[in-house]
Amino acid sequence: MKSSITPYNLIFKKPSGTSRGILTSKEIWLLKIWSEDLPEVFGLGECALFRGLSAEDRPGYEDVLQSLTPNLPPLPELFERLRDFPSILFGLETALADLKNDGKRIIYPSPFSEGKSSIRINGLIWMGTKAEMQRQIHEKIEQGFSCIKLKIGAIDFDAELDLLKAIRQEFDTKTIELRVDANGAFSPADALRKLEALSKLNIHSIEQPIKAGQWQEMAQLCANTPLPIALDEELIGINDLLQKRLLLETIHPQYIILKPSLHGGFDGSEEWIKLANEQHIDWWATSALESNIGLNAIAQWCATQKNEMPQGLGTGQLYTNNFESPLSLTGENLFYDHQKVWKLNEHFQF
Repeated sequence: MKSSITPYNLIFKKPSGTSRGILTSKEIWLLKIWSEDLPEVFGLGECALFRGLSAEDRPGYEDVLQSLTPNLPPLPELFERLRDFPSILFGLETALADLKNDGKRIIYPSPFSEGKSSIRINGLIWMGTKAEMQRQIHEKIEQGFSCIKLKIGAIDFDAELDLLKAIRQEFDTKTIELRVDANGAFSPADALRKLEALSKLNIHSIEQPIKAGQWQEMAQLCANTPLPIALDEELIGINDLLQKRLLLETIHPQYIILKPSLHGGFDGSEEWIKLANEQHIDWWATSALESNIGLNAIAQWCATQKNEMPQGLGTGQLYTNNFESPLSLTGENLFYDHQKVWKLNEHFQF
């Protein structure tokens, strides 16, 4: 099979605050795969490296990308070679599945991809001042979201706690499920105290309360927490099956959160799910600022996993130059609208 790699820069509509600073753009690479016998039919995947977060963000990343072209290497050895490059593996899996399904951007056929079912997603509140976050919360509630995720750790904890208290006073647990993501902002010394304060507000769960890599400290937290803990960054860079099992057995969190472009592609994510199920650990999936090409693949994969929890999927509305797709949002439900079509060439020429 023939293949090509093309870089593309996604531009945020407005600067977006994350635990890794303010983002104004995000670089991706598009992997195109086709047969010489039928070049007009091609599979398309997104290699969505997350700078500053992914373990594969190191010199040589683009060399690995270019090693896939102009002819795709033999697949068995390629998959093994890319185990430590999850975003490239994610793009490869997507492109191959797309080509298998006639290059129509149907990656995982299901009632979702047929437009017959939808995926319930959470509303994401971006980091900012208390007033900015409060405005975002009311917008999400007005849009119909019943599960809201807030990034915390960017401003003073007491101010964030006041914000959460105000939400809870206005909306009870039957109306709004609250998730928070600390992105490792707490220290091991004060994490339990902060978790106890948050638990009084009936928070569903907290993602990554302390920095990744502190397995014993995180295990202690998970054993004593009054609030369910979900691992996220902790899974990054753990790509060996035995290491995955050891991490879950050691820490034993209440949840894990899977980002296919960071956590081993779809195959690697399914390894995590199998191990988590064996240990009675629940999970949900999220996207990680991919374009609509990557988001489409994650949503279609997610639909096949039959997880009824609200998923942390994007809505494709962050960027000025995203690719138009059939992904649509009604209230809190993401669905694939066959009345809409893919428009890849408006912003991009292959």
